[in-house]
Amino acid sequence: MNPLNRIPLPALRAVEAVARCGTLRAAADDLGVTPGAVSQQVLLAERQLGLTLFERRPGGMTPTERGREITVLLSQGFARIGAAIARAGRDLDNVLTVSVAPVFAARWLIWRLPRFQAAHPGIRVRFDADLSLLNPSAGEVDLCVRVGRGGWPGVNAERLFPQVIFPVCAPELARSLRTHGDLAHVPVIRETRANFGWQDWLGPEGHPDVVPGEGPVFSDAMLCLDAAMTGAGVYLTFETLAVDALANGRLVEPFHGRHATQNHYWLVTAEDRRPGRAVRAFSRWLKEETAAAGLGRTRGAAPPP
Repeated sequence: MNPLNRIPLPALRAVEAVARCGTLRAAADDLGVTPGAVSQQVLLAERQLGLTLFERRPGGMTPTERGREITVLLSQGFARIGAAIARAGRDLDNVLTVSVAPVFAARWLIWRLPRFQAAHPGIRVRFDADLSLLNPSAGEVDLCVRVGRGGWPGVNAERLFPQVIFPVCAPELARSLRTHGDLAHVPVIRETRANFGWQDWLGPEGHPDVVPGEGPVFSDAMLCLDAAMTGAGVYLTFETLAVDALANGRLVEPFHGRHATQNHYWLVTAEDRRPGRAVRAFSRWLKEETAAAGLGRTRGAAPPP
């Protein structure tokens, strides 16, 4: 006998909603019914299962240990049902939703997107600017572009190119930087959320003992880059953020070396379904675009004069 036949679906929905919302009233608002109806459905589920799923307290309802095990699985199941319904209403061959880190989207991707649109005028691209790794199997996102070390469970991740870092600064400030040791005597811009540090660049350069100077601190990489363009200091940046500012001369590289961190850029897709035409087209275009731009190439420190 199919276990789903033991309990009506509304009862399972009520159990999941109470566990997620914490009270009968909040669950009722979420489901669009009355608190009494939710309570009856929860009692029905408990009776059919022969388990007490919740501890009733004055402040709300807390899942029991067995209740937590069950409601976690219910939440995952209803999320997948919701994703299936959402996908049924979409034209998957013509609409593409891409989750991408805001910095990569704003400073690199959107400036090249017209080339994709020119090559694929029938595909409409929607961007979800988000730092978290979303699972394309559980929502409306078709494809993620992420930076990290990979090895994420439950998804397919295809490596694109390594994250490459190097210092940049305004042209006038670069005149003060003749040796690596000069970094200790100039302002250095730092990002609090960076996934790399100065030793990731100074070590491969052969100068691990250099301690860069103090300077402005920001929580956003784009603000750090903009500050560097104003001449506020030297910034240890990553390639996709700085490539256009270097090309237009707003920034320069005071040193020759470019070194890879342990992170890579990845294309992340659902593990449990075959990519549609739009996903395949965008993936192919992004790989060609990044390869043509030479992203991920490293170079050693300049030889001593």
